[in-house]
Amino acid sequence: MNNHDLYVSLDIGTSKVRVIIGEVNNGSINIIGVGTAESQGIKKGAIVDIDQTVLAIREAADQAERMVDVSIKDVFVGISGNHIELVMSHGVVAVSSENKEIGEEDKRRVIDAAKVISIPPEKEIIDVVPIEYTIDGLSGVSDPFGMIGIRLEMEGTIITGSKTIIHNLYRCVEKAGLRIAGFYLQSLAASDIALSKDEKNLGVVLVDMGAGSTSIAIFEQGTLAAISTIPIGGDYITSDIAYAMRTTTEEAKRLQVKHGCALISDASPNETIKVKRIGSNADMECTQLDLAHVIEPRIAEIIGLVEEEVCNMGYDSEIPAGYVLTGGVAGMPGVVELAREELQVPVRVAMPDYIGVRDPSFTIGVGLIKYASKHAHSRSQMVEKEKVHIPVKAAKKPPKTKDKDGMIDKMKNWFSEFI
Repeated sequence: MNNHDLYVSLDIGTSKVRVIIGEVNNGSINIIGVGTAESQGIKKGAIVDIDQTVLAIREAADQAERMVDVSIKDVFVGISGNHIELVMSHGVVAVSSENKEIGEEDKRRVIDAAKVISIPPEKEIIDVVPIEYTIDGLSGVSDPFGMIGIRLEMEGTIITGSKTIIHNLYRCVEKAGLRIAGFYLQSLAASDIALSKDEKNLGVVLVDMGAGSTSIAIFEQGTLAAISTIPIGGDYITSDIAYAMRTTTEEAKRLQVKHGCALISDASPNETIKVKRIGSNADMECTQLDLAHVIEPRIAEIIGLVEEEVCNMGYDSEIPAGYVLTGGVAGMPGVVELAREELQVPVRVAMPDYIGVRDPSFTIGVGLIKYASKHAHSRSQMVEKEKVHIPVKAAKKPPKTKDKDGMIDKMKNWFSEFI
């Protein structure tokens, strides 16, 4: 097996850490390894215990490695949260080749030019997502590679995040013995699996219903337009069940996953469930209908908060392509029907269509593989060049005067492109 065809995603969630190994051949993905571990060091999507998070990452990676007998080294990591911000930016460069044919180097340079913006010191650039290119005044170009031109411009979205959170993620992954091949926004990666091209163009809301938080991403005109995160998720449902049934959180989670139904009208009054109670040796009996009376109000509250947040982001409820739900909570029976009742717009659930991962909770992990296979190749080549060559040059320690002269020459060459 050729390791260059393998992409490994790492989805660090509040309840689970998932490692997925995908083999990519000519654009088609084959999921060959999956590892899942209980997440103990994450709260509401943020790392609160590095050691526990490292153990969970390592356990999930070991499981995935054992499935395919492959040693994992590099992983693509998803990132989300309220610290993420979208910044519109514009880059412009002169085409460098003699025949004025635009190549990958020119695309990289124009993206680097777009990164030259002022951001707060506590923020860091995670990714740049090109929206469109302009060649000598001709706008609307989706991919300028191979075209002829003198001046190349790019309109794009810069994704920034908290340095503290990013560096803590780096620390956890590196302590687990892995290297980060790239950071990608979870909503953007999940959209490659969850959304169609038409939905993105018309306008759609992607809602990732996780355990610790609910992420909202709005797409229109084919690109990501706005994002937000609500710090409420499936764990709140678990807490409600534990309180109502007077049981442990672990038992409440089992009831939620195995017997949960989000719609009272669909719940069975005849399905009897035994519940272990705190402080008692005798099990209590309840029905799925009893559980639904606890679950439905909380799911309805989360959906209401999502609708309110979409309005706060400047969009009304009349989204042309409606809402697409994904994440672990979205897989519960009755969630889609309840969302349709509450929102009065088209709603559907998205999940990966691959053997072994046909569940909404795997959308982000598989989406990271698909997104990385399309966007990481050219960028990883540049990263490898920087990693290999820059330290070698630095080790030579050239005299300061030469370094200064070299910098002046670089600046002259850069300015000459626009003269």
